[in-house]
Amino acid sequence: MVVPHHASGARIARHRLAAELGGAVSPAMLADLVAVLAELVGNAVRHADPLPGGVVRVAWRLRSTPGGPQLRLRVTDGGAACSPRIRPPDLDAADGRGLHIVSGLATSWGVERDGLGQSVWADFDPAGDRPALVPAG
Repeated sequence: MVVPHHASGARIARHRLAAELGGAVSPAMLADLVAVLAELVGNAVRHADPLPGGVVRVAWRLRSTPGGPQLRLRVTDGGAACSPRIRPPDLDAADGRGLHIVSGLATSWGVERDGLGQSVWADFDPAGDRPALVPAG
């Protein structure tokens, strides 16, 4: 799906994700998915350029496994001068905690770049150990 490169994009994406996956995953996993998606879309809007048309692309893929559902969230934007990274915590800062949240809730996450922009992805695997950062490639 595509959402506007605007603060409202995170709300639209959260509601669509919750509507589509509400019956497919546990309430706890859905809460983690919604929180991480909101952070990823919010970061794309705050720190990156939009894709053509002034949008951000949001996607998810759900797979059933014997250990439970596995899911990958992906948010694609037009790219930024700096790759997303976890910053050292600053208790006095008003922001800068989003990727700490992503890292704490997702099994792993990472960044991929191509000629059109960048995608930040987050994997959720109930059998996996968390957190694990996969460096930008």
